[in-house]
Amino acid sequence: MTPFLEELAIAAVKVGAIIGLLLGLFSFMTWAERRLLALMQFRLGPNRTGPLGLLQPVADGIKLFFKEETIPEGAHRGLFLAAPVIAVVTAFTAIAVVPYGPTLELFGRQVPLQIASLDVGLLFIFAVTSLGVYSVVLAGYASNNKFGLLGGLRSSAQMFSYELTLGMSWVGVIMLAQSFQIADIVGAQAGGFWRWNLALQPLAAFTYFAAATAEVSRTPFDLTEAEQELVAGFHTEYSSMRFALLQMAEYVNIITVAVLAVNLFLGGWHFPFPGVPASPLWFALKVAAVLFVFIWLRGTLPRLRYDQLMAFGWKVLLPLVTLNILVTAALVQAGVL
Repeated sequence: MTPFLEELAIAAVKVGAIIGLLLGLFSFMTWAERRLLALMQFRLGPNRTGPLGLLQPVADGIKLFFKEETIPEGAHRGLFLAAPVIAVVTAFTAIAVVPYGPTLELFGRQVPLQIASLDVGLLFIFAVTSLGVYSVVLAGYASNNKFGLLGGLRSSAQMFSYELTLGMSWVGVIMLAQSFQIADIVGAQAGGFWRWNLALQPLAAFTYFAAATAEVSRTPFDLTEAEQELVAGFHTEYSSMRFALLQMAEYVNIITVAVLAVNLFLGGWHFPFPGVPASPLWFALKVAAVLFVFIWLRGTLPRLRYDQLMAFGWKVLLPLVTLNILVTAALVQAGVL
């Protein structure tokens, strides 16, 4: 086999493995969120379909597959059909450049645990995730539904407001690592938890997590699909597998921001203390902890009003992340960091 075909085969295996893993995590997350929220609210949650209700996502998938596809009268058919596809494509593309562990040696070859390694990895993620807003806006506009349109308008304003803070929260981390490559940023955090960017950049970590929560429309920032106000918002008119695609994209985006949080601020695949080899296991445990925090927030905090959401983004997070960049630049220039 020629080197080109070998690289192509390895890339195909990586793509298949990552897509399969994300689909499995998507199904598991739907169960875990319902189960954990139920326990937080002194309920049982899914507990009938399979042991501990673990087969509930399978039952939900079968139900959605056999439900009737409906398109509202007066809807823009092309855009209505395209919106879920755009959502899924952007969600899966963004996670293609994210590493999941140290480089492994398999059959005498060095195999990095990521689909593609780009010198501008963070910029690529920022560019691709910015396209995700189009799926929400198109879904709301094309459905010919006032609640969907309001959800789409809210989403566009919310994402434009918080994307700036999200991108700026990475600047301090990039200055410390002197690289846009995520693997280099993880490598700069080796040697103990006191070298993690959570300890060196606590303000950036806070602004990133708050902005990322708003970007993926999670409580308390889920104004784009506020059930009590908008009857689910932009996906009100979606049913069957198109609804499932929108839900899949939402959960894959949550997994993406959790994976980025671990790589940028929690040391990636490094153990909190030196002397323990780096492993994808530590990475997976950290990602699980971050995903649990997302669910915990949903079970704890009430939804903000829309004016509070916008004020928090522009009047609190943006000044904080700007201050963090200025202070970090000064400390780097002085040789402290």
